[in-house]
Amino acid sequence: MTNDTMQRRGLLAALGGAVGALVVGTRRVAAQATSAFQPARHEQDAWLDKMPGKHRFVLDVTSPGGVPDAIRFAGNIFEGSKTGYGLEDKDLAMVIVLRHSATGFGYSDAIWAKHGAMLGGAPAAGAEAPKGNPQNAAPRNALDALAKRGVQFMVCGTASRGISRRIAGQGGDAEAVYKEMVANMIPSSRIVAAGVIGVTRAQEYGFNVIHAG
Repeated sequence: MTNDTMQRRGLLAALGGAVGALVVGTRRVAAQATSAFQPARHEQDAWLDKMPGKHRFVLDVTSPGGVPDAIRFAGNIFEGSKTGYGLEDKDLAMVIVLRHSATGFGYSDAIWAKHGAMLGGAPAAGAEAPKGNPQNAAPRNALDALAKRGVQFMVCGTASRGISRRIAGQGGDAEAVYKEMVANMIPSSRIVAAGVIGVTRAQEYGFNVIHAG
């Protein structure tokens, strides 16, 4: 056998080994990318899976300024889905999570009339505290209007308890304030243990997250 033949066979063997290694390596990566993990299900979250719709969205709102953005984003989703895809409101499952500094906007005018200064941040110098939920005021009643279109709201329970403690003050009955707040929420809303948990639970049920600020 000539030296040239031996060299060619050696080259082919080396190439074959490289291809084999590539195939094995590819299989290994694919195996690592596959996970058997499935999130646990809890009764408190079952309502998420019962929402009708062909597409699922959760808008995560953490600041007062993010609330009007979330309202606009929700409207854009409804409008764009209709004009671009021929979908109706019932085809979309949408949840807005009001947490952190946006939590107070999950409460009705009755609570805002009593505790508005504690719910949406300090008013500007010289300005009066709002007498009603400023994101649900007439004539738009924007949050009520979204609820009528099928939007559901999650309101952070952890932040709400913090608000109730501030309202009650030292020695006050924070639990009574909290119960009053929960009894006066915007339509289609519910308290969740923590807003951050609500966002992650929605993800586990297939909702696409949009951060609204």
